[in-house]
Amino acid sequence: MGDSDWLCVFTGGDVCITGHDSGPVFEEQPSSVVYPEGLSEGKVTLNCQARASPAATYSWRVNGTDVPVGDPRYTLVAGNLVISGPQFGRDGGSYQCLAINRCGTILSRAANLKFGYLHDFPGEGRSPQTAYEGAGAFLACQPPAHYPVLSYRWFVSEFPSFMKPDGGRWFVSQVTGNLYLAKAEPNDTASYFCFTTINMDISTKSTFSKANQLTVQPDANARKSAPAITVVPDPFSCPIPVPKLRWRKVDGLLPSKAGASAEGPILTLPEMTFHEEGVYECEAYNSEGRDTQQGRITVQAQPEWLQVMSDSEVEISSELHWTCVAAGKPRPSIRWLRNGQPLSTQDRVEVNGGRLKVINLALEDSGMYQCVAENKHGTIYSNAELRVQVQVPDFRSNPVRRLVPAARGGQVMMECRPRAAPKPTLFWSRGTELLTNSSRVTVTPDGMLRIHNISRADEGKYTCFAENYLGKANSTGHLSVRDATKITLAPSNADINQGENVTLQCHASHDPTMDLTFTWALNGALLDLEDPGGPYHRKETVGDLLIVSGHLSQAGTYSCTAQTVVDSASASAKLVVRGPPGPPGGLVVKNVAATSVELRWSRGYDNHSPIGKYVIMGHSPLSPGWKRMRTDPSNIEGNAESIRVVGLLPWMDYEFQVIASNILGSGEPSMSSHTIRTQQAAPTVAPSGLGGGGGDRNELIITWTPMAREYQNGDGFGYILAFRKQNSPTWVVERVSNVESSRYVYSNQSLSPYCLFEVKIKAYNRKGEGPFSQIAVVHSAEEEPTVAPSRINATALTAFEMQVSWDPIQHLSTNGILQGYEIRYWRQHEREASADRVRTAGLETTARVVGLRPSTRYHVTVMAYNSAGTGPASPRTTVTTRRPPPNRPPGNVSWKTDGSWVTVRWDHVKTLDNESAVLGYKVLYKHEGQSALKVLDKGKTSVTLPLPKDNGYVVLEIRSWGEGGDGAAQETIVSRDSELPLLIRYFFH
Repeated sequence: MGDSDWLCVFTGGDVCITGHDSGPVFEEQPSSVVYPEGLSEGKVTLNCQARASPAATYSWRVNGTDVPVGDPRYTLVAGNLVISGPQFGRDGGSYQCLAINRCGTILSRAANLKFGYLHDFPGEGRSPQTAYEGAGAFLACQPPAHYPVLSYRWFVSEFPSFMKPDGGRWFVSQVTGNLYLAKAEPNDTASYFCFTTINMDISTKSTFSKANQLTVQPDANARKSAPAITVVPDPFSCPIPVPKLRWRKVDGLLPSKAGASAEGPILTLPEMTFHEEGVYECEAYNSEGRDTQQGRITVQAQPEWLQVMSDSEVEISSELHWTCVAAGKPRPSIRWLRNGQPLSTQDRVEVNGGRLKVINLALEDSGMYQCVAENKHGTIYSNAELRVQVQVPDFRSNPVRRLVPAARGGQVMMECRPRAAPKPTLFWSRGTELLTNSSRVTVTPDGMLRIHNISRADEGKYTCFAENYLGKANSTGHLSVRDATKITLAPSNADINQGENVTLQCHASHDPTMDLTFTWALNGALLDLEDPGGPYHRKETVGDLLIVSGHLSQAGTYSCTAQTVVDSASASAKLVVRGPPGPPGGLVVKNVAATSVELRWSRGYDNHSPIGKYVIMGHSPLSPGWKRMRTDPSNIEGNAESIRVVGLLPWMDYEFQVIASNILGSGEPSMSSHTIRTQQAAPTVAPSGLGGGGGDRNELIITWTPMAREYQNGDGFGYILAFRKQNSPTWVVERVSNVESSRYVYSNQSLSPYCLFEVKIKAYNRKGEGPFSQIAVVHSAEEEPTVAPSRINATALTAFEMQVSWDPIQHLSTNGILQGYEIRYWRQHEREASADRVRTAGLETTARVVGLRPSTRYHVTVMAYNSAGTGPASPRTTVTTRRPPPNRPPGNVSWKTDGSWVTVRWDHVKTLDNESAVLGYKVLYKHEGQSALKVLDKGKTSVTLPLPKDNGYVVLEIRSWGEGGDGAAQETIVSRDSELPLLIRYFFH
């Protein structure tokens, strides 16, 4: 065994080797089990697995007593304990697993084996219950004996018709199982059954009660009443939602996590924390009154570690201090275990709650320690391994440096850190001379050798000796003295303008046997000289520093350091960067008036160039960005620290900034001032867009454009309207107090229609009135025409359209402007109220009406209209539309070319008795992008047309026509190179 293997601890005679072995650490611990009572064929497995080197062995305890693993009912599978056929009264209890190896023992958390059961409900029937309509009621569950807790549901009449919430009228307590009903209804009369379920680890069992008969009777004395709450012993429930419910936290704000449950019978607060503790109130309310109930929520918690101990290697004879801190409510108690056995204060051990102290550590103190925190809600364990070390001094892993270079005139430190336990005594020698503290030599208690003001005479071998009661050892190093490093060309102070380049020089001499490096720092912060895109660059052969495009932030003290592995030398210089001024400070707004304010500020840093002037920037809700403001005086000298800003809008919010500038440019703006609002003033401009007209009879409508915010100048804003009949000496004045208003309607039964008024408007606010606008001319509302058109004539043009004409009406200038005429027409057997309507666009006295039915008699009347409506109807006239045209196209189309012409022929269209006669044919042809309509004589059934000069084609549409209109069309495509039509189709117009 090598010396390094002597770091060992001993437990129970076995050796735990440091660096090789490790104590047990649980990877899986047992969990509590609820096993069905009376189930004799099953098994229970309690898991236990630990990580350890060497591998752990396992044993178990039940209620503090060793489990007899030799008993055939108990089987140990790896670390897991298997219990066959568990029995109530014999196997129930608290089980713990012990994991053991030669480094120590740890004890698992406790796992409880308990037996679950659910007895049947009693066989006796239950008494019927009566409730009155609109009142509340409850049905008791009275569950049978059971373990553990039950879950409750109710079903009605027959299984499985389980109850549903029904808007909160029903509520099932999960503590008592009782069913609560709010606002009983007649259809609630039924038989109800309490259904209970118990959940165990390997099975589930349910049973239900005898019927609870509920009868809901009408209340002869029914009346509205204030709500009343029935308290259910559930911590978060308010079961009677009559008619509405709401929750609040009496001693604070209701947590937002309550969500929609804050308006329901059950208040749900997921993931409870201590912040949710407090008094909660449920309120039921309606139009007749309210009722409240309060309950307190107290939040408790199982233990949780805040601080735990960690594995430790400690020298023999020293002290051990470990601390465990746990949170929980109630406050957890803490106890300690060593190798699974309780620790208490005795001899060298002191236990004080979460603190463990062991003095004068011995080898037998090594092992596995556990800190256990517990309260009524749970128990938690924290594990750590303690190894007490003992070792003869040994330099092999950390010898004294073999070669220690040092600079002449400088200092050197030589470390001596052997491995040893207990801690060794350390001393140094040079040759045969034992070194002691002097003016140049210091030996510290932890073995550090320091030599100051080194000279060539200090070169040589230095040996460190270490000794404890187990033995001694030494290690030697050689001190080599080198030439000192010196700055030969120091950097000089520099002064540049922002954006310029500058080079700071730095040269040094050093011991030629060693490498020299240069570093630069700005105000003590090391600079990055390796970034090619950065502002700092160093020449390769010397230490010169190039600063590119100097910035204000780069001003300061630059330090150049020339360094070897044994010493260094430094020199510094100051760089001044001149630039635009910094931002002014302390901006405040004073003496706020309606159109001006006073600004005051303090001068910012001038960045080594005198401030020449200032400008003021302003911002208001009306402008998207900052803009320059007017000042008095307009030019602000560089020595100024106040100014008056003018030309502001009254009653407007503003922020301000100040910008200083010098010959090198403008600086950053100051911090924005706080927002101010200028004083109010009377309006200075009149509203625009004044006009109006229209409306109902006896009305004068006046319109305008609402005043924009920047022209209102104050609150209490509104409009003053003045209007009068033309040539009248008296003005009528009205006030409109809504700033958004853009319309005013004046009604007067004596108001003449279409009467000319003069109108003007002005604005007002709390400070006064503004000027009137220019006078506008507006007419009062028109009156419907009072005269009907005369000499109405209606003529059928085709089967589908007619033309209507009339004589115009006269003398409408007194009550409005005639806009046109409206034709109304309806079939003979229809009512006039269902008439279709067509309006003319202007003052024409004829109109064509389309979309009529063939062979149909229509009544027609005409009336004049203006903006007020339509006038009286003219005497009606009648017209009968013509018979419809044939709905068949010309057939048997053929054609023949003759040079550059083509002759197309077709068969005559024969008409039916109910169709109008064919008077001729229409041919529409398209040739080389041109269109032409050729109407043939009556009875002619052919046409000759020119062909295109190239190989193009002609498109023909052939249709019959007559009194009833145009018939269906035949489309034909004719090509010079084709003897037959390429495409034939027809359609009906």
